[in-house]
Amino acid sequence: MEAAAGVDARLPIRSDLDLVWVRQHVRQAAARLGFGLVEQTKLVTAASELARNTLVYGGGGQLTTTRVAHGRAQGLRLAFSDRGPGIADLEQALRDGYTSGDGLGMGLGGARRLVHQFAIDSTPGVGTTVTVTSWAGRPPRPGHPREEW
Repeated sequence: MEAAAGVDARLPIRSDLDLVWVRQHVRQAAARLGFGLVEQTKLVTAASELARNTLVYGGGGQLTTTRVAHGRAQGLRLAFSDRGPGIADLEQALRDGYTSGDGLGMGLGGARRLVHQFAIDSTPGVGTTVTVTSWAGRPPRPGHPREEW
């Protein structure tokens, strides 16, 4: 699915090479939406960590990228999904500084700090979906309707 000027896509995450494609796609999509270099770097760093988690702990899966808008604000939503073992202790996995030692060393908590919005849905034995959203420039103001979030 390639639409919205190359922003909306589904990318497989099955190998280390796919991790390279994920990083490249996220950077290009963010640039198309007007993200500055620092914003791009934060989002690509979070995406890299989440894609690696999808591959290593989830046994592979996919990334779905979607352009989102709220008024004039342009954003990029990334959803990393797998059908792996799930996360048994979500509270521990989200704890600042927690890492299994195999990733970039920032863990889920670090990825969460790099984006504007973060949600995780994980069921042991079923799989995990981590959804993050970042906005170009300033994110929409709190208190505004968030139906599309």
